[in-house]
Amino acid sequence: MGPVRARERFLGGGSAEGGARSAILSSWKRSRSLGLSPDRIDLPYRQDLDLDGRLVRAARPVLDRLEARFAGSRMNVALTDGTGAVLQRRFGEASMVGQLPAIQTVPGFVFAEQFGGTNGIGLALADRQLCHVYGAEHFAERSQSNACAAIPVRDPLSGRIEGVLCFGFPRTEADPALDTVICRAAAAIERRLLDQSSARERSLLQAYLDSGLHAQSGEAAGNGRVIGVGEVAQSGLDRRDHMILAEQAIALISSAQRAAIEVTLSRGRRVTLLSRPVTSPSGVEGVAIEAVLHGDSPQRLAAPVPVGDPLSLSVHSATPAAPPPRRLPGAVAGPLLTTVGPSGTTGDTAGGTATGLLLVGEPGVGKYAVAARRRLELLSEASTRIGTTLDVSRTAHELAEMAVPRFADYVTIDLPEAVLRGEESADPRSDLYRAVVHGIHDDRPFYPVGERVHLRPSTPHLRCLASGEAVLEPDLRAAAGWRSQEADHTERLLAHNVHSLITVPLLARGVVLGIAGFYRSRDSASFGDDDRSLAQELATRAAICIDNARRYTREHTMVLALQRSLLPRGLPEQNAVEIAHRYLPAESGVGGDWFDVIPLSGARVALVVGDVVGHGLHAAATMGRLRTAVHNFSDLDLAPDELLTHLDNLVARLDREESSEEPAGTGIIGATCLYAIYDPTSQRCTVSRAGHPPPAVVLPDGTVTFPDLPAGPPLGLGGLPFETAELHLPEGSRLVLYSDGLIEDRHRDIDTALDQLRRTLAHPDRSPEETCRAVLDAVAPDKPADDVTLLVARTRALPPHRIATWDLSADPARVCDMRAAASRKLSDWGLDGLAFATELLLSELVTNAIRYGSEPIQVRLILDRTLICEVSDASSTAPHLRRAATTDEGGRGLFLVAQLTQAWGTRYTARGKVIWAECALETPEAVPGISGIDLEDIAAIE
Repeated sequence: MGPVRARERFLGGGSAEGGARSAILSSWKRSRSLGLSPDRIDLPYRQDLDLDGRLVRAARPVLDRLEARFAGSRMNVALTDGTGAVLQRRFGEASMVGQLPAIQTVPGFVFAEQFGGTNGIGLALADRQLCHVYGAEHFAERSQSNACAAIPVRDPLSGRIEGVLCFGFPRTEADPALDTVICRAAAAIERRLLDQSSARERSLLQAYLDSGLHAQSGEAAGNGRVIGVGEVAQSGLDRRDHMILAEQAIALISSAQRAAIEVTLSRGRRVTLLSRPVTSPSGVEGVAIEAVLHGDSPQRLAAPVPVGDPLSLSVHSATPAAPPPRRLPGAVAGPLLTTVGPSGTTGDTAGGTATGLLLVGEPGVGKYAVAARRRLELLSEASTRIGTTLDVSRTAHELAEMAVPRFADYVTIDLPEAVLRGEESADPRSDLYRAVVHGIHDDRPFYPVGERVHLRPSTPHLRCLASGEAVLEPDLRAAAGWRSQEADHTERLLAHNVHSLITVPLLARGVVLGIAGFYRSRDSASFGDDDRSLAQELATRAAICIDNARRYTREHTMVLALQRSLLPRGLPEQNAVEIAHRYLPAESGVGGDWFDVIPLSGARVALVVGDVVGHGLHAAATMGRLRTAVHNFSDLDLAPDELLTHLDNLVARLDREESSEEPAGTGIIGATCLYAIYDPTSQRCTVSRAGHPPPAVVLPDGTVTFPDLPAGPPLGLGGLPFETAELHLPEGSRLVLYSDGLIEDRHRDIDTALDQLRRTLAHPDRSPEETCRAVLDAVAPDKPADDVTLLVARTRALPPHRIATWDLSADPARVCDMRAAASRKLSDWGLDGLAFATELLLSELVTNAIRYGSEPIQVRLILDRTLICEVSDASSTAPHLRRAATTDEGGRGLFLVAQLTQAWGTRYTARGKVIWAECALETPEAVPGISGIDLEDIAAIE
């Protein structure tokens, strides 16, 4: 879709997105919001123009050369002032004057965008840069056959737009080479404006020399003498001294007052600066700065500061041969005040003083220099004050705090909600929320923080997003696109004297992060192009920091999500302990802490707390691998020391694998773990630890102890055995497991933290949940440097009447007695429905123990959440489930056990092994093929 079709759709109320350049589309929208009509554009005409002002005088020779260059062509050249009013017209063909309407041939008509809609002059003033408008891109119907290129002309000293240079031509004669021509022509006009300033300063210098002020000041200096005005710049002062003197002299010039200040330089040398008003014969008013070198200062001067140095630019230099560069933030373009004139005599001035001219210039030029230095200082300070944290919101606040009040009176920052979460926004134009409002007053008339910001396409905020560059609105009262946002809101801002705006996109690495708005109010001067460049630089630096914070937030969120997915999502059902837990990630990043509650056979439960040293994705992933390994080893019913030995070997192997794949990679040696098994039938807890802090034990009476358990080396070191310790935990005791992040803090001693923990735990009436809450409030660091994991378990005891135990001899005849005794116990427990399955299980397990094991043989029934059948003997051989062939006489017993139970297995003890099986308390359905078999026959089979 070309511009013609796009314009038709736009004027018809449709969307022109993709069919028109963003700058043109924005200008169309502003024109529409101004109420302009394409078929009727009435330009205002001004007669009060200065047709021989400084801009015209500077441009006249350049326009003459352009007229000669384009002779015979259909080119017309226009020069306007800063409001868009035409000052000069030149034509390639003289006959064009009679062929064109007066509006295109005579000075006085104003082509600003608010009057003429989209056109070259108006767009150059609105976007403040070189622009092109071709044919249908014009808003006015009468301009459809034309094309134009326009560029602002700036004062090289102030950076202010003085006017616009515009080339108009038939759209069929567009030539890319015209960009070079118009840029060089604008630069030539700017150089001539600079020459005018130089001429004014030269006249001030001559007036100073002619006035004899320097002779008077020499007499006033006492026993000193007058040195040549060039000798001040040739002193023995070093570069830093010259910079100090230049800064003070420029500040005196900008004040435009008669004054005297004493400046202390390096090595204790002193110089007095005197400011004296001076007026040239043509009426130019300026200030001369004289330097009084005291007797204790060196009289001979080193090499002068080079002409062209930003601190000392020659006021008598000739017209530069090359165009001056565009002004950058803090740069002072053009000549700026330096010492000139004949050399004076030299001699010994010890004990006296010497006086000479240091700088001369106009106060306005000095103000430009002071403002430029302040901008440089602001940029330098911004590099240290923005981005001190990896928090998106805080970084945005730092940008606002940096800019107010030294650069702007108010700052607003709008960020997509996705960016605050660490993500990239799919459409930042429609997903903006007010993140920061900061200003000189609390009664800020802006959208409040947290409110969604709906921006109209014509606003400067969305225009800056479309162009990717800062947008300057020097006068908000004349900014139609801004005022169309929301009438009540904009009127409130104007009522608070908010008058100037710069909006800057927060762009970093190609990602749109949001928009920063800088506002000025009160008596502050309106923003200029130098301010726009400074705002762009500040926003760019802040955007990089915000993007770093966003990426960190995203990665931190991902790692935290990974770790939380690897931690237990819910606690398993078990009756041995009452559990509560807490996990707090480290402030600087997620670590490798984990905890677990694992039900074991025999109504027992395993409590685990571990810690992988380090932070980030690597630590979280390693934690997940170790937690899985602990679960697998727990299924083998290993003792705590044996489990840690297997885990130690695994960590060492993983570390070797990672080191071989990535020699410079981060190892995982340093993981710690504490593994405890609590048995509610005996109220005994077996604990083993690998470099982990010992648990706290809180007895029912409130006594708190930290048992002295064998420490064991951290996992992965290998070579040293792990030891276990047994603790007696009466019912109602609390076992508190934690990671070192709870008690280790650089702001306190670890013994102090343990004392705080002891005092906090000494409340036996608290539940595990209340204990967790109290410990975190009293003991956990405010900003933990490491993960904090806390696991509180209050013990329960299994009542004796729910446990039945029988000792058997290795006599097959005892199997029948065992079945009868078990049946009676099940009847006592009200589990008659389980009698058949239980007798079948016990027949198989007891027969195996008698046939393949050794005495002593013991049978135990435990009534917990399930009915647990255990048969133990002194043998270490364990049965294995296998598929029996049709010709096999045996091998089917364990198959029956597996079918009748929900779990079964073997655990080894110091005195042999235990074969256990768990049956659901509901009556099991009949197993096909066995419901009519006599138990004696089954025993005989095996």
